[in-house]
Amino acid sequence: MHLLQERKLAHSSCNIVCSGLQFFYRVTLKRREAEFCLPRPKVPSRLPEILSREEIAALIDKTANLKHRAVLMTTYAGGLRVSEVCQLKVTDIDSQRMTIRVEQAKAPRIVTPVLSPRLLTELRRYWLANRPEPWLFPGARAAAESMAVQTAQRIFRVAKDRAGITKDCGIHGLRHAFATHLLGSGRGRASDSAAAGPRQFEHHGPLLPSGAAAPGGRCLAARSAGAPRTPRVSSARWARIRTARMRQRAG
Repeated sequence: MHLLQERKLAHSSCNIVCSGLQFFYRVTLKRREAEFCLPRPKVPSRLPEILSREEIAALIDKTANLKHRAVLMTTYAGGLRVSEVCQLKVTDIDSQRMTIRVEQAKAPRIVTPVLSPRLLTELRRYWLANRPEPWLFPGARAAAESMAVQTAQRIFRVAKDRAGITKDCGIHGLRHAFATHLLGSGRGRASDSAAAGPRQFEHHGPLLPSGAAAPGGRCLAARSAGAPRTPRVSSARWARIRTARMRQRAG
């Protein structure tokens, strides 16, 4: 009560103090648990503020830097965590299967979010201008290192201020918005239209020209001249992909 009412500390800070006291009494002083019982304050749950489709569009439009723009679009269109976006490599972008390989996920497994055609177009523009290797989003100081999470968060804050968005949310709000917009469209699973992302991700530049080589070959390189276009993925295939992912998670 002293920490909450007099020092005005957050519930999470009070829980840290409780953990320290419990370690001191139980481990250092060898007190039994029955002799020392310290209740923890319950952290109140708070619903996140969801960005609307119009706010997402403004957020992207106000970002002129190709790299920063690609970071924000990848986070939202893929529904990824910021740590997952920062750890992406160029070879993780599979334009043939239209998927993104995420190895550094929160859970110890490999996930493959759907790659939107509009996002692929933007990533190709970014790759043509910067030619990153091996990280898709390298650090500002050292290209051999991936972008720091703090840098991605700062990119989002700057874009949010430029767009005039006052909602209290960080870059993780893009992941919340992705899930909310997906459910709001009336689809609980990935499908042709839902996986393509919202309409504000219309491409603003050309694809890579024919013959342009990219690291990883099949990733961000454009199709060769005269080659057939990648066919649209049917709803039946999306259903099979979803079933395979559910089995992978269950296993």
